[in-house]
Amino acid sequence: MARTTAAHPVRRTPQVRRTQPGGPGEPAALIGRDAEDGLLRGLLGDVRRGRPALVEVHGPPGIGRSALLHHAAALAEGAGVQVASARAVPEEAGLPYGVAAQLHARLLPALAQAGPTTLPESPAHPGGGRADGAWSGGAWTCRPADLCAVFLEAAHSRPLLLVVDDTQWADPQSLRWLQALARRLAGAPLMLLTSRNSAVPSTAYDRIDPCPLAGEDAVARHRLTLAPLSADAVGEVLAGTWHTLVDEAFLVGAVQHLEGSPALLRSVVGRFVRYGWTPVADHLGRLAESAAEAVRERTVRTLALLPDELLGVLRAIAVAGPDCTLGLIDALAGPRTLGTARALALLSGTGLLAPGPRPAFRTSAAARAVLADLGTERREELHARAAEWAHRAALPDRALARMLLDARRIGAAWAVEALRREAAECRATGRPGRAARLLERALREPVPPALRVRLLTDLSAAVLPTEPEAASRHLYRALHTPGDGSGAATADAETGRARLRAAELLVARGDIVTPRSRIARAAADARPGTAAHAGLRALYWITEYSRPDPADDCAPPLPDSCPPKPERSAEAAVAAWRTAQRGRDIARARRLARAALAPQAREHVPLTVRAAAAHALVLTGDTVEARGALDEILVCAEQRDARAVAGLALLVTCLAELRDGRDTAAAESLDRCEEIMPSRCWHPLMAPGPLALRALVHLRRGDRTAAERVLATEVPSGAEGGLPWAYLLYARGRVRLAGGLREPALADLLECGRQLLARQAANPALLPWRSAAARTLESGDPVAVGLLAEERRRALLWGSPADMAAALGEGPGPGEAGGTPAPGPRRPASWQYRQALVALGTAPYSGHLTVDSLLGSDRVAALRPAAAEPPPPSASPSPAPAAQPPAGRAAPGRRAAGAGPLTRAELRVAALAADGRANRAIAEELAVTPRTVELHLTKAYRKLGIQGRPQLAAALGRT
Repeated sequence: MARTTAAHPVRRTPQVRRTQPGGPGEPAALIGRDAEDGLLRGLLGDVRRGRPALVEVHGPPGIGRSALLHHAAALAEGAGVQVASARAVPEEAGLPYGVAAQLHARLLPALAQAGPTTLPESPAHPGGGRADGAWSGGAWTCRPADLCAVFLEAAHSRPLLLVVDDTQWADPQSLRWLQALARRLAGAPLMLLTSRNSAVPSTAYDRIDPCPLAGEDAVARHRLTLAPLSADAVGEVLAGTWHTLVDEAFLVGAVQHLEGSPALLRSVVGRFVRYGWTPVADHLGRLAESAAEAVRERTVRTLALLPDELLGVLRAIAVAGPDCTLGLIDALAGPRTLGTARALALLSGTGLLAPGPRPAFRTSAAARAVLADLGTERREELHARAAEWAHRAALPDRALARMLLDARRIGAAWAVEALRREAAECRATGRPGRAARLLERALREPVPPALRVRLLTDLSAAVLPTEPEAASRHLYRALHTPGDGSGAATADAETGRARLRAAELLVARGDIVTPRSRIARAAADARPGTAAHAGLRALYWITEYSRPDPADDCAPPLPDSCPPKPERSAEAAVAAWRTAQRGRDIARARRLARAALAPQAREHVPLTVRAAAAHALVLTGDTVEARGALDEILVCAEQRDARAVAGLALLVTCLAELRDGRDTAAAESLDRCEEIMPSRCWHPLMAPGPLALRALVHLRRGDRTAAERVLATEVPSGAEGGLPWAYLLYARGRVRLAGGLREPALADLLECGRQLLARQAANPALLPWRSAAARTLESGDPVAVGLLAEERRRALLWGSPADMAAALGEGPGPGEAGGTPAPGPRRPASWQYRQALVALGTAPYSGHLTVDSLLGSDRVAALRPAAAEPPPPSASPSPAPAAQPPAGRAAPGRRAAGAGPLTRAELRVAALAADGRANRAIAEELAVTPRTVELHLTKAYRKLGIQGRPQLAAALGRT
């Protein structure tokens, strides 16, 4: 009769119960072994009534075989059945009759009480040696038939239970005696209870069966295969240990990690008690660690029992993992006397392998323990052989990459390609950590320079969400990747393209300081005239213009017109971006930006540079065209898994939406940007940008509290100084102004202006900081009047209708809630206001054909009143008296004889002096000496043909 106990399904809330003893003085049933307990109780009752029984208990290590045997012995003693128990051990497997001697010694007191007639008269060694008694050469000796007679006679005097644990280690003589005794059980009140470890292979000669001629009912025969503990049983053990209800999450974790093994449960509970831990959800991590350690210890004990051939099969299964096949086992385990199928059948009883069509370990901890005793070289060699076999067998990349992770260097191209394909699949399915491991393993293989750069770039994209700084370091390595040693690095176009992608990811993330010199060297190594060369040059100039300490003389040789070849369009994009920032030539900015975004140039211009060209179109007022280009950039960036580029495109999209007054669309762009490129992933120099835009969106919606909450976010160290920092200063100044904090707002806005002017970013379309700063002052304050006049002059000089309308109070600018109010219906306008209205009215919608010419034409001068003509008495003060043409103004174009144009340094000093700054203040702002300021001003006066500072503002207006 065979009996198999199945595990119960896991229930959400197991009902903890206790099984009461069967009677006074009887032990309680084992937890989770109710069926086995009932069977043993019934069989012991039958033995007392004279019916023999033969019971075999089978199961893997740790399933509770020994505990069940001890429980049966306790039940027998409580029922008045005499008990003799023995346990076989490997150390005594060669000792003849070792197990029989243990049983006889346990039964000897009862035999002595029964009288001398129960002892064999002349026990002798079966081989015919001594006939005088019990020991010969340190071993207990007798004939099997005589020994059977002794135990049967003892059973007839009083019912007897013989318990033998671990019969797989019994010596051959004792095993033959047990088999002989089982054949003589009929009619004797004796129960033979044995257990066998199913992890150890057995043969037909090891079976213990009753005599087949005695009939089926003569001896009650049972085979018990112990199943794992149910969830109810695990909960009962835990509740009984801590005498409290068990946390549901902890119970579910215990059932999952312990797999119903009583030995693992006992080990984990003992460790928890030893360290004073409790079974709560907070200790699930400790539960997993304790279970893994217990599995490792049990696996080590099991492996010590197995022969080398079976160990080799287990190692092959551990290396192959879930993709194990019989062919792979044959290739890795080597020649054996046992076939693979037979070996797997023997190993199925160890409890290490999970049931299923493919050989696999139950737990990863057991697989690691199987390989732990191998050296590093042998383990890597085993994985390499497995990978090579898997490649020949055309196994999927998932299996191949898993084997390659722990293998030695293969030195073949297929290994790198398999790792790279699987890494791409992991990134696409949201497993960046594993993708990073695969790419790091691929970098251990010998690869060409271009492929190495691509691997480092992919690795950077994989670790960006979790380790942004590590992502930058990988890209630094990509830019420093050496050539192949042939000196042909300049001619390697593929390497140049790979380095270009690495450089644009760094710039898009805002990392512009450290890689600037690396990008310059990469551009020098690229072949001139190629798209990679132009793209690297463009990225380098973006870093030059955006760095925290902009150079005084950073004027790159950027094109003034559309490039003759699409390969040079990247430089045109940067030229458009810089022209738009400076606010000087809207037609040129628009022309260059469109050339960089043209269909024939898209494949030659990096996505980050295309985003700069789209930003230029936002500043020119062509927001619809800019959003279309940004949508294309976003799609390409997502296809390439370029998170930083996608985030940058969304930030520029937010600027375009704010410029058009689409607050909801701007907020949606920021939300998507946060999803693709979380705040922690930006470089510190770029981190203030998303915060500033978020605050401006809240302010546009009238939620000043939310804007203040956003600005209260701590920015990372090193965020000051870049262009995004100017945006944050502007947003903070606007929010403080809305809250009535005029002085702090003025300080923030003026610092924003200083940051922008240091980069010659004077265009009010970028940030209208002047008008915002003017609103922090009184309406008649000379500084406010000058700031408003300068912003209007810059807006007219730029020529975008939206910015002119904002500067004249006709509409909001970027991030503005409203412009400067226009004169009331009964208040006459000044000549500046009338001039601007005429200029605005005569400009086409794009605003790039006539406004700039109007500013210097006779038509504009004809619109101005005479210099000596005072304003009407009832008129309000002029909004910009400092901009009125002074008496005796020199004719347009007048200069000192032989004077050349102002240098950039002279122009910066002259502009600050025209704003009313003292020489010392100018020196402090530009970090130069006052003497240097005086020299620059002297040269500027001479070149402009003026006598001093009072004429400086008008002279600069002519230039």
